[in-house]
Amino acid sequence: MKKYGFGVDIGGTTIKMSLFEMTGHMLDKWEIPTNTQNNGASILDDVAAVIEGRLVQEGIAKEDVEGIGIGVPGPVVDASVVTVCVNLGWNRVEVVKELSEKTGLKVKAGNDANVAALGEMWQGGGKGYQNVIMVTLGTGVGGGVIVNGQIIHGTNGAGGEIGHIFVDETEEETCGCGKRGCLEQYASATGIVRLAKRALAADDRESSLRGEETITAKAVFDAAKAGDAIALEVVEKMGKILGTALANAAGILDPEVFVIGGGVSKAGSIVIEAIRKYYIERAFHSCRNADFALAQLGNDAGVYGCVYMLLNGD
Repeated sequence: MKKYGFGVDIGGTTIKMSLFEMTGHMLDKWEIPTNTQNNGASILDDVAAVIEGRLVQEGIAKEDVEGIGIGVPGPVVDASVVTVCVNLGWNRVEVVKELSEKTGLKVKAGNDANVAALGEMWQGGGKGYQNVIMVTLGTGVGGGVIVNGQIIHGTNGAGGEIGHIFVDETEEETCGCGKRGCLEQYASATGIVRLAKRALAADDRESSLRGEETITAKAVFDAAKAGDAIALEVVEKMGKILGTALANAAGILDPEVFVIGGGVSKAGSIVIEAIRKYYIERAFHSCRNADFALAQLGNDAGVYGCVYMLLNGD
């Protein structure tokens, strides 16, 4: 008898949903808009309605469904309660209890970055490993820490907030979190652009970046691949800061592999090599042989991880 599961990855603008066989095979995926009106009051109702409709459409009985895994963009306490989720307008929402009552199905919940890490461990760049640090380099820097196959949630659901590791006491600009000198200010896509603009302002050498109407992280990496000296220095600085931060993290967590995801990772091996160079130089000797891998699941990592939660105690 086949068993099924639903993965639900809630974002600020869209909700990604997927139907899986519990072997890890994705049968279908789709998206619905995230209705954040009235402090997101209808979000779980919308999810429940779509799942009920999909069960009817596919002719799947509820007793053949292992449950619903759900990822949200905020801390999740006790794998069930969201204390605050700014992008959705939520304050305290008992996600597991409410969605279970609305659907009659088992529900498990996790932070979106954490479930993405689980997805990559299960079927992506971290497959075959049980001790994984995932770093997502996008608009911000997110992360997930997995030890012996289990996510480290932490006391407040904030385990894996790698982007807010403190890395520079001289920084004068403010991070989105309200602090200064966070890793996110240097290793995210926006951070890389900021480093590039600073470098261009401080250096009058020729650079192809000066001809860009809008500088992007992709443009910086493309220029570096083409040998642009300023772009290469920016990538080197990003690699130094991130590689050092991950070396520090390894001294506590001793992972088997670092999985690098997010939009910045699309630049490929140049990102990995920039990070690895400084990681090896600065990591404790017992941790130096950790592998580095690019994430493989893209935007689907979250829904894979949501379903993985149903298979395990996470």
